[in-house]
Formats: sequence, C-alpha cells, structure tokens
Amino acid sequence: MLPFKGSPISRNGTMLVLAYDHGLEHGPTDFDAVPETVDPETVFRSATHDAVTALAVQKGIAEAYYPSYEDDVTLLAKINGTSALGMGEPYSPPNWSVEYAAEMGADAVGYTIYPGSNHEAKMFKEFREVQEAARKHDLPVVLWSYPRGQGVKNDTKAEVIAYAARIGLELGADVTKVKYPGSGDAMEWVVDSAGRTKVIMSGGSKIDDRTFLESVESVMNAGGDGLAVGRNVWQREQPRRLLDALQGVVHEGRSTEDVLGVSA
Repeated sequence: MLPFKGSPISRNGTMLVLAYDHGLEHGPTDFDAVPETVDPETVFRSATHDAVTALAVQKGIAEAYYPSYEDDVTLLAKINGTSALGMGEPYSPPNWSVEYAAEMGADAVGYTIYPGSNHEAKMFKEFREVQEAARKHDLPVVLWSYPRGQGVKNDTKAEVIAYAARIGLELGADVTKVKYPGSGDAMEWVVDSAGRTKVIMSGGSKIDDRTFLESVESVMNAGGDGLAVGRNVWQREQPRRLLDALQGVVHEGRSTEDVLGVSA
C-alpha cells in the first residue's frame, strides 16, 4: 500500500475530493440549480480552492479542461462510469485505461463498484486490473464502494456501509468512498472495518449547510479521512464559502459551530 501521508490527493492524511462526474452519471439536470456549472470551467475554478485536494472527472472532461489547470488542480481520473438512462442490474464499465490517465498526468485513479449487483464478479475483476495497473504507475486508488442491486435491500444500513468499507480493504483500495451511515458510532464501525484503507464520505444530494457540515464533522471525529463532495459544493451560488468552512472541519479539525460563520 502506498504511504498515504504524502499522497498527492491528501493534505497530511486528510482529503477533500471535489467530484464532477455527475454529467455522465446523472445527466445535465444536476446543473440546473446553478446553470453556469454546466460549464466544467466553473468547477475547475472551484477546484483551485486550498481546501480541495483533488478533482474527480471523467476522461472527456480531463482531456478538454485539465491541461489548462494542471498547475493548480490535482487530477483524480474517474476510470469508469455509467449513465442514468440504462435499466437492469447496476454495472459501471471502464471508459479509459490507467495507462492513458497516467499519460495525462493524473495523480490518482477512481473506480466504482456495486457490491450486491449481479455484475459484482465482473466489476471485481475489472477493479483488480485497474488496481494492479495503478500500482505500476504509483497512483493511489480510490474506490467508490456502493452496495446496490438485487442483493441489497437497504444501502443506508450501517452494516451494509461497513461491509462496503471492508470490501475496499479486501480488494486493495487505498481510499474507499462510502455513504454516511447516519451517526458517529456507526461511522466508527465503518472506519474500523476498513483497516488501513482510508475512508471518505460521499457528499450526496445537496442539503443545508449545518446538516452537511455536522455530518462531515461526525465523519472526522469517527476517524474518517475526509469526503468526496460534488453537489453540496457546486450546486451552491457561493461554493467557495462552503469550501472555506470545509477546510476548517476537514483539514483543521474545527467544529461546525466554529466554522458556521465562515459559510453563513
């Protein structure tokens, strides 16, 4: 496993990944709340904020926009992804190779799996290929571990999320991104289940500042290592104000109460 303290996608071990793979995964309606975010340039500019340790994007966005920001943005290449238009059991196909991502200057790679899907075995095999290729290029691997499919009745249960985190350890991820399990005690179980694999919280749908910051604080207090957030940042009219607050909670260990004046 890579020595993570000095990883290019962390700051002294803590991470704030700004995710912008939603155009593929959800479609352009995700940008309706703040129409200018349909332009990737808008989110790349937000990713230059000091709080952001990496920006996660798909291949086409990276090709078109990253060269203009390579000195200011740390690139997390999201290797696979799928649209919301398909039907059937969840599956996310690879869309570019680790080798090509490394040639583009990626600092890490990310990959989604859906444990519990009927396509689980295929996704595990494809993740193995990505993980081993990333090792050859000394690139950290971030696993989006989202239990989903016929085998999963409730993907928000603490035991399901702890299982998702454990799968990241078992498959060789350096960082595993999981949903927030709803409480600090449950998050401690999730973190313990991941062993030496780092755990970050999925930002999810946009919610109010206080509720969101309190969940992030809970993750950090439980031993988590940060978060990967998209809509809760760039669906706001003033995203940099929330990033100011997140810098305090994630990287400086401050409380929600302490930083609310920054985000208000």
